[in-house]
Amino acid sequence: MKNNLSSQISLSRVSPRLYQTDDVLELSRISRMEKVPTTIYENARQGAIQLAQLIAQRIRKSQAEGEKFVLSVVAGRTMRDLFAELVRMHQEENLSFRNVVLFNTYEYYPLQNAAQGCLAQLKEQLIDQVDIKAENVFAFDGTMDQRDIMPMIGRMERKIQEFGGVDLQLLGIGRCGNIGLNEPGSAPSSQTRLVILDNISRDEAKNTFGTIEQVPVSAITMGVGTILRAKEVILVAWGEHKASPLHDAVEGSTDAACPASALQLHPNAKVLCDLSAATQLTRIHHPWLVTSCEWDNQLTRRAIVWLCQQTGKPILKLTNRDYNDYGLSELITIHGSAYNCNIKIFNDLQHTITGWPGGKPNADDTDRPERAKPFPKDVLIFSPHPDDDVISMGGTFARLIKQGHNVHVAYETSGCIAVCDDEVVRFMDFIRGFQKLHPMADDTIEQKYQEYVNFLLSEKTGDQDTRDILDLKALIRRGEATAACRHMGLPTDHIHFLNLPFYETGTIKKGNLSQKDADIVKALLQELKPQEIFVAGDLADPHGTHKVCLDAVLAAIDELKDTEAWLKDCRVWMYRGAWMEWEMDYIEMAVPMSPEELRFKRNTILKHQSQMESAPFMGDDERLFWQRAEDRNHATAELYAALGLANYEAIEAFVQYHIPFA
Repeated sequence: MKNNLSSQISLSRVSPRLYQTDDVLELSRISRMEKVPTTIYENARQGAIQLAQLIAQRIRKSQAEGEKFVLSVVAGRTMRDLFAELVRMHQEENLSFRNVVLFNTYEYYPLQNAAQGCLAQLKEQLIDQVDIKAENVFAFDGTMDQRDIMPMIGRMERKIQEFGGVDLQLLGIGRCGNIGLNEPGSAPSSQTRLVILDNISRDEAKNTFGTIEQVPVSAITMGVGTILRAKEVILVAWGEHKASPLHDAVEGSTDAACPASALQLHPNAKVLCDLSAATQLTRIHHPWLVTSCEWDNQLTRRAIVWLCQQTGKPILKLTNRDYNDYGLSELITIHGSAYNCNIKIFNDLQHTITGWPGGKPNADDTDRPERAKPFPKDVLIFSPHPDDDVISMGGTFARLIKQGHNVHVAYETSGCIAVCDDEVVRFMDFIRGFQKLHPMADDTIEQKYQEYVNFLLSEKTGDQDTRDILDLKALIRRGEATAACRHMGLPTDHIHFLNLPFYETGTIKKGNLSQKDADIVKALLQELKPQEIFVAGDLADPHGTHKVCLDAVLAAIDELKDTEAWLKDCRVWMYRGAWMEWEMDYIEMAVPMSPEELRFKRNTILKHQSQMESAPFMGDDERLFWQRAEDRNHATAELYAALGLANYEAIEAFVQYHIPFA
């Protein structure tokens, strides 16, 4: 099974010469805006393997010289693939860690449960699986008495000096550009210290601790100055949600507001990232500013949208001088004049807009994003969680039903961990009240009420829900999803709850995508044989579930494409979730909504009551999900209007996934 097909989506949009070139002069030219040497890999797995080989080379060189190799690392998702590859090399290639001295870069404080700390993660992912000596592992103690913090910090700094300094410092990057847990405002000279965490850093830690309330308010971290004293520093960034802070760190000015930008001051610092994390670097996002371009339709559209934003003009008012002043004279040469280029891109964008997301019957579909025939279509919408469908494409969902298509929706995960305990207690109170209104001889409800409510009200931080509690939480999400579908007029027998196994761990940490997941998706596809599929393509999802769900669908399609003839007549459309919208140059179908349709979408989202203000995974954005959705849909419509196209109330956007048939 191919389990990372979503990574190929980025590759299909970027010329390989912008991130893979053996021409030293060309590399120097295209990367000249980058103030820290940056290597871009096709995907995180490839980058992790290359980094593991580099570390192994450093370790073996030190062993040959009879020296210690001092490594400072951070725990978390960013390093997971790297640690897995190092463990594999230890087990299969005799890579020994006996000469490695390991320093943990930071630790949360105070820790109520040491098992949730960074050291525990490091032990699970690396330390306990290799032959590193226990006396060579140095970490901050998140459970110590507050009076012992300063002495321990002093001891840690002295230990680093005793070993001759850190040979290699590995770092991730946070959403505000933090390295270690040095928050924005940290001085480049800052030393190891206790820091108070802001809400964004605490929100990032929810994947480990469960809810933001359970995340410690502070941490002990090596300072920026401590980090910069390492002989070599490598910052690692995987995923689209790292793109903005990575751009600021690599191409922005050296500014304490972005602590990672201090790496620009280090003589031996480098950045390793995947193509998704590199999307805002100039050579990827605006390549015409650093090199000659291979101008296809998509890149031309991106350049023209950018030019409109720079000049404040709509497309049809751009002039030859505008193109020349902003480095786009190549397009004048190719198209003959600004007018010719303007008209082409204006029409291109105009043709993305359709009020018929399933195709307009009895109409010329030459310039429409979706085919007129067959009509009506069998449509299948995949939703990672039981509310992503209505949050992301609720207007399109409702319109497909209204226009007579045979619509089905498949909820890929139960969403059970995103339900607060209070919601379960509230529903149990209702069930108990119902029994009192309609007395029954069986006392099962009262027994279960006492069992579940007592457990939830006495549950302590770090406790894991029982399977029964998780099933109740899943039932709540299922009921809300059914209510939302019913509100849109979808028959209940067209609602499918897949409960993909990778999600059902009962904890925030999920399992890996497996063949079982793909087989469940395959079975539904073979049953329905849809002519149109909608799937979440939100690779910036900070919790990772959307990406795994997308990979499950793409893996299932990949395994069916050579044997299921109906797939050749099926189109796959990707929508985005609550975090960001597709950029204008990628949009291939834009479905407008009237004020009434947008209000209907809002009311549908509100059927998901457990996901309103009390939802555990709202992220660092204080807006509710319906507010995020409306603001995003308004912004897309406003961008179309600013470019000189029709001025709609709101727009939902989609990008086509092209099935790679042999």
